[in-house]
Amino acid sequence: MYPEDIDPDSGCRLPLPRREQLDDAGRRTYDSLADPNGGTIKGLRGPGGILLHSPELSRHARPLNRYLRHEAELGGRVRELAILTTAREFDSQFEWAAHEPEALSEGISAEIVEVIKHRRETNDLDEADAVVIELGREIFGARRVASATFARALRQFGRRALVDLVALMGNYAGTAALLTAFDIQLDPGQEPPLPPR
Repeated sequence: MYPEDIDPDSGCRLPLPRREQLDDAGRRTYDSLADPNGGTIKGLRGPGGILLHSPELSRHARPLNRYLRHEAELGGRVRELAILTTAREFDSQFEWAAHEPEALSEGISAEIVEVIKHRRETNDLDEADAVVIELGREIFGARRVASATFARALRQFGRRALVDLVALMGNYAGTAALLTAFDIQLDPGQEPPLPPR
């Protein structure tokens, strides 16, 4: 069912980290990832499990991720729009599958999800939604942000929130790179949610 270099328990090219091989801080991270109420979407079978193979990196990455997802004053709607846009620009099936339900639960309509998924025009969207999507598309797709897009984003969010928004997108681009390199698979039987580019 999986490619032959995929561990069936982890769903990626690395095995699940082993708790007994970690130091005290690593064990605390392991326990929070293994806890269904620990605040991660996919637990050990996701980017957190991959990062735990480098416990020191995991110790540094988790607080940044927590800040960007829960403490930066972006709000859940903007956060999930940014994550979905980033996942789509990287065609990250796993990241998309993990965050589409989160986006819907934050009040993003199925129509907006479809705009991102199928790379449709944003003309009919509210300005705040449109500028998040267009900013992400330009950062990762065009690899250049137009002055007009930047000005719109700055007007919409202000300096601090815009810095946090771009950092959030960059953080999830890094996650997409991890997921790609270690070839993380969707859950068994789960169809790829993103259409081919």
